[in-house]
Amino acid sequence: MSQYESSVKLIPYPQARVYAKLEDLNNLEGLKDRLPQDKVKEFTYSRDEATVNVPPMGNVTIRVVEREEPKCIKLEAVGSPIPINLWVQIIPNGEEASKMRVVVKAEVNFMLRSMIEKPLKEGIEKIAEALSLIAY
Repeated sequence: MSQYESSVKLIPYPQARVYAKLEDLNNLEGLKDRLPQDKVKEFTYSRDEATVNVPPMGNVTIRVVEREEPKCIKLEAVGSPIPINLWVQIIPNGEEASKMRVVVKAEVNFMLRSMIEKPLKEGIEKIAEALSLIAY
């Protein structure tokens, strides 16, 4: 399994507040306007799942599989052709701020790895950036 990590993002909100917002996927409502409308056709969410329709791939769903309050939210891709796990790690940075990093673990064969590695890394960085810009 290959692991990819975003850069560490500084967030000017305490760890518990960031965790409380991210552990419930209903709170992704604020990200809807930041999604590229030409690439994303539909975005639905509930407390434990979020689904985005990305042509030509179709629906991509992520599901929360574990919550480690207040430091980590673990998600997995549902119905993905390759097994993918995504972790959002949150650590305190003093009393009024925190740091966040997105980690993706994917089971990708050698041939496919060279084709998707760069877009995957860029996507992870964009996810981390979007999450760091939320008003917690």
